[in-house]
Amino acid sequence: MPRWPKPPEGSWTEHYSELGTDPMSYEDSISPEFYELERKAIFERAWLNVGRVEQLPKVGSYYTKEIDAARSSVIIVRDREKQVRAFHNVCRHRGNKLVWNEFPREETSGTCRQFTCKYHGWRYGLDGGLNFVQQEGEFFDLDKGAYGLAPVHCEVWSGFIFVNLAPEPSQTLREFLGPMVTDLEGYPFDRMTDRFTYRAEVGANWKLYMDAFQEFYHAPVLHASQSPDNYATAAQTAGFEAPHYQLQGPHRLVSTSGVVTWELDPSMRKPMEDITRSGLFGPWQQPELGEMPSGLNPAKCDPWGLDSFQLFPNFTILIWSAGWYLTYHYWPTAYNRHIFEGNLYFVPAKTPRERVALEMAAVTFKEYALQDSNTLEATQISLESRAVRRFPLNDQEILLRHLHKVAGEWVGEYRSEAVR
Repeated sequence: MPRWPKPPEGSWTEHYSELGTDPMSYEDSISPEFYELERKAIFERAWLNVGRVEQLPKVGSYYTKEIDAARSSVIIVRDREKQVRAFHNVCRHRGNKLVWNEFPREETSGTCRQFTCKYHGWRYGLDGGLNFVQQEGEFFDLDKGAYGLAPVHCEVWSGFIFVNLAPEPSQTLREFLGPMVTDLEGYPFDRMTDRFTYRAEVGANWKLYMDAFQEFYHAPVLHASQSPDNYATAAQTAGFEAPHYQLQGPHRLVSTSGVVTWELDPSMRKPMEDITRSGLFGPWQQPELGEMPSGLNPAKCDPWGLDSFQLFPNFTILIWSAGWYLTYHYWPTAYNRHIFEGNLYFVPAKTPRERVALEMAAVTFKEYALQDSNTLEATQISLESRAVRRFPLNDQEILLRHLHKVAGEWVGEYRSEAVR
């Protein structure tokens, strides 16, 4: 159960006694054997976010998602009844990949009336049904009704599209998310349709990159170059501590107070922030969004900065007080590599100045993310030496302990089932 606000005595970590306070091993981030178990135990069983409904604006809109950790490719499509569906991207004839462009390992998107296999021309409707077989009469008692596309469990919450690759999920999406996440219902995600997206291959385990955004202890040091010298020095001297951490099921939350950039002394701001009226914390001109849902700012910070919701296994929703949000995805491709995706969402700009402000926020975010990813490749290299095997974590790193504990529990449960 969540415990907040912070207890008057002791630390956050101590009050979640199941986590322990001992130095932690990162063997789960450097072991090829553990990664193989994660693929089966986590990525073939958990609900995975694969995008938003705005990516499917009309009937026939589709896109593909490569889920390398599950050795799967998925088609997400809006059918003729405007329902969002998902299918395995596999032709039922000879197993060719059904939807792809020039390069079969790359993702693609578009609009169509039906899906046609490039190999032998089999055609499938938007509902996945098999509509046409080339030279059908040469097949033996072929029942087209039995050879539609293989469906993938697909549910939508607040416009976010999730899939589950298990034959039968153990929980509905809503049960899996739990109230800490579903209490965000009512936030105007659907109004924030201007999207800036980044994608990069990172030479580090997926959990290590998640860890980088699960604590702000590093920010005054790693990101010092992004602030004027006097502000960076003051921040490093003071340090940083978020006022609220929360754990619920496999998911995590860190909520923190914030700085209103435009109220800072001008000497504490960068010239480009004044010119564009924007920066890391978003555009200075905030949209009117109405009443916020109960799940935001649980610690009642004033001023409030942001809430970062870490959804297991590999998805983050980070909501800024300035009226925008971003998402992170971490898609494993090996025990020591993954694809990082960042998406920033804003209420659409109405003027050139507003557009410039959005782009300034997007560019600033990119610089911060690059600093984190470069550091984590260095972390991966050093961890794999195994010269040091256990590492002390402070109280602000409680979410790191929780992520690695939950991953270990899912793998442990999978192992237990395998020996029954």
